[in-house]
Amino acid sequence: MTAPVRIPFPVVDEVSRHCLQEEEPETVHIEVHLPGTVDRMRLRKAFTEALHRHPRILMREARGPWYRRRYEWELTPEADVEVVTFAPPGPRALQDARTRALTEAPPLSVSPPIRLEVVDSVLFLTINHTALDGPACLRVLATAAELYGGRDNAPAAPPVRPAEPRQDPPDTPTTWSPPARVAPGTPDPSPGNGMLVTELPLPHRPKGSPYTVNDQLMVTTARTIAHWNREHGARPRPLRITMPVDDRPRDTTMPIGNGTRLVEVPFAPSELNHPDMSALLRRTAERTRALKALPRPQLGHGAALLTAPWAPVAARAALTRTLRRAAAPWTSTTLLSNIGRIPYPLDFGEETGRAHAVWFSAPARMPRGLTVTTASTAGRLHLALRWSRALLSHGDGAHLRDLFEHYLHTTEVTP
Repeated sequence: MTAPVRIPFPVVDEVSRHCLQEEEPETVHIEVHLPGTVDRMRLRKAFTEALHRHPRILMREARGPWYRRRYEWELTPEADVEVVTFAPPGPRALQDARTRALTEAPPLSVSPPIRLEVVDSVLFLTINHTALDGPACLRVLATAAELYGGRDNAPAAPPVRPAEPRQDPPDTPTTWSPPARVAPGTPDPSPGNGMLVTELPLPHRPKGSPYTVNDQLMVTTARTIAHWNREHGARPRPLRITMPVDDRPRDTTMPIGNGTRLVEVPFAPSELNHPDMSALLRRTAERTRALKALPRPQLGHGAALLTAPWAPVAARAALTRTLRRAAAPWTSTTLLSNIGRIPYPLDFGEETGRAHAVWFSAPARMPRGLTVTTASTAGRLHLALRWSRALLSHGDGAHLRDLFEHYLHTTEVTP
């Protein structure tokens, strides 16, 4: 019998593994709404086959001695557990599934570290973010949709934009001081994350605009938090918003795992109060383009040094946690993860239909305590706000949603 294939943890996976917390699990939630009902046996068969079409997802954390110098993934020929489950219907079934997606991470010790839960005509994918990210699992789901419904689920071609010369971000606010934090609202005594999802119109953008919808969402997020902080008496400070950048292909060759790199987009307080919106959008577009073009390791050069096997993982884990606590004041204000237009039809065939809404949410552990995740399907924007209950309550989340909707509308400038 041949030994199972083992893969050392990449940098992102190892840093996440070092810093796991039971109170705030590192999960990514994907919620797919379909018009028709799902056939249980066909979905199980299709999703199981999709896992085998993308075998890198069939993995678990390999066991090892305390003195090992690396964590390793162990690839498995089959899933260790039944990945697809069906929740009983009920008035709270949808909300309960969302809660489970935030509070119950699929264990790393069991292959694969994801689960697919079906509630009526809604699919809930819950991902252990130490192992995988949302775009990779969406790729697997698109394969399952094609196997289930027999229809082409190839990705749409990305929008064609003229090549931009590499340039440094102009007028970039200084990053030599700790950025603003999201001001505390009314913290909830229970641990973990809360979440709110909503559907909004896509913001209008004049044809030929020098900025993208992503830039509109970036400005909206910055102005929402600046308004929230003013309301709560926080001293104005520069904002830094983390933005994942994903350069992977969306077809079946897409590498499965944690494949995004993180960049930080800065905003000065003066830019966000009564701005010339056209100018702010243009500056934001210039910053995001320049940051995307810069070659940079996924988590920066420091993380690569921390995860080099110069000492046993237990020792490096303790050091990583200590450094993370020390660096907390320098952590970015929030994270905006814009998936953009869902690249796949997610068409499950005639009886089940094509997805008409897809929500994602990213972990919202302190010190950020708030993440904003957006995607667009069927011409609508699907927004998920996720927060640490140590920072905000559901009422706070609802107010932030209202502010976001208002400021999104303000980005709809006309020439």
